[in-house]
Amino acid sequence: MSRLAQTHGLNDIQQEILSTVRDFVDKEILPVATELEHRDEYPTQIVEGLKELGLFGLMIPEEYGGLGESLLTYALCVEEIARGWMSVSGIINTHFIVAYMLKQHGTTEQKDYFLPKMAAGEIRGAFSMSEPALGSDVSAITSKGVKDGDEYVLNGQKMWLTNGGTSTLVAVLCRTDEGHPEGTAPHKSMTTFLIEKEPGFGEVRPGLTIPGKIDKMGYKGVDTTELIMDGLRIPADRVLGGQTGRGFYHMMDGVEVGRVNVAARGCGVAQRAFELGVSYAQQRHTFGKPIAQHQAIQFKLAEMATKVEAAHAMMVNAARKKDSGERNDLEAGMAKYLASEYCKEVVEDAFRIHGGYGFSKEYEIERLYREAPMLLIGEGTAEIQKMIIGRRLLEEYRFQG
Repeated sequence: MSRLAQTHGLNDIQQEILSTVRDFVDKEILPVATELEHRDEYPTQIVEGLKELGLFGLMIPEEYGGLGESLLTYALCVEEIARGWMSVSGIINTHFIVAYMLKQHGTTEQKDYFLPKMAAGEIRGAFSMSEPALGSDVSAITSKGVKDGDEYVLNGQKMWLTNGGTSTLVAVLCRTDEGHPEGTAPHKSMTTFLIEKEPGFGEVRPGLTIPGKIDKMGYKGVDTTELIMDGLRIPADRVLGGQTGRGFYHMMDGVEVGRVNVAARGCGVAQRAFELGVSYAQQRHTFGKPIAQHQAIQFKLAEMATKVEAAHAMMVNAARKKDSGERNDLEAGMAKYLASEYCKEVVEDAFRIHGGYGFSKEYEIERLYREAPMLLIGEGTAEIQKMIIGRRLLEEYRFQG
């Protein structure tokens, strides 16, 4: 039998890229991931290795110094990286979303300035929508940008900013009411600002503060922060696309591909959990034989493997749909929903197979057990995905009375 979650129809370049990434994960990430995670230490050496592999520019067009690869190639690389340590894939994902938004919606000047530096890993991206008083209700944001001559003055507080400290470019969603009459729908009066800053914590540029890292249950190593804007002045040419009122659409486009990424992360973590579970089941003996020979454990392994395969297939389908130029919000929502839920279930079954040892920090499955829950809420909760899926299904299957 071949390894689980194989992807058919890949060309030679895609296979070579995936083989290189898989080898890097096995040699450079898996041996150190749990130790770094327990110390909540940023994986500097690993990130430098990914930079040398060109992964920061994987989907950036060749004309800007990137590799010009597809969303499918990117998602399969993320799957491999998350199999090693999910936090590393998060570092890549936020950068990728900002690069994608710039590629799709940036002005010529913005693309020429940012994309070559992002492809080289010299500029690291992060993006920010959420705020302390809102979750999935993006239309309720209160952070605001007000025009003042050739600049905008930004005020507000943002939350759950991945790469908040290590990034040097943040795409931030704010309200901008000028040019939008009273009564305009909230999502039509939002703008994405491209904010350059110094890495680190504290006041990273006048008017912009990145407090210290938020202490999390899992998803450690990568820095998750708040972002506070207090009279932050941004040149007007740092409005993404050069036009206000389009920020909501920019962000949703970025989140749509981000959901494929989260699905890929769920697939990678689930794969690793299965590998740990099936290996331990053949080493651990009870009642005179390996527990893998007990029917109850075989049933678990069968269910786990089936879930890994199903989630991978849906993730690949969503990526290929986007690459084809078609609308993929239905497929991305389904893939993100299924992969994150199945990831949680596969990790828990692997945890159960380990018995008491799964509760020990000496075993890798303990780390995965704390990491999986983040995928249930990242890039939209299960409930949000169900709303997206349900609305799209009603569009496709509209009753003709």
